[in-house]
Amino acid sequence: MNRLSPHVIKYIDQSVLCWLATTDQNLQPNVSPKEIFTCFGKEHIIIANIASPQSAKNIRLNDKVCLSFIDILVQKGYQLYGSARIVDQTASDFAAMENLLTRKTEGKFPFVTIFDIAVNRVKPIIAPRYNFYPLTTEEEQIASARRLYGL
Repeated sequence: MNRLSPHVIKYIDQSVLCWLATTDQNLQPNVSPKEIFTCFGKEHIIIANIASPQSAKNIRLNDKVCLSFIDILVQKGYQLYGSARIVDQTASDFAAMENLLTRKTEGKFPFVTIFDIAVNRVKPIIAPRYNFYPLTTEEEQIASARRLYGL
């Protein structure tokens, strides 16, 4: 397992959305945004399955997934690779996971299953500007993003 460092956890906590990539029986990719997600220990990411029948179907066929998230202003984040399982209400760890995710939903989005991703590889995502202009600071990147997107 690949432990999630405090730096990775920081980006998870400040990201509004993540994107879960799965594949179907023909290896056709499917990428789906997820709003309610968090760390579960130092090696797992859990996601509330609010309205994701295709992701659930794909995970049942192929448990290999990739999860991506970024801080949209800093334009840095991570891709997490791993194996997913679907946790339902009969699982012994469902209640603990549900408790963490329900805090994020504030009870507004019901869910009966959870995607649990055991992370086995972590890869940074970084905006090209940091590579082309290595002296770029995060503050400069934030200012640039605010100008570009009219924020």
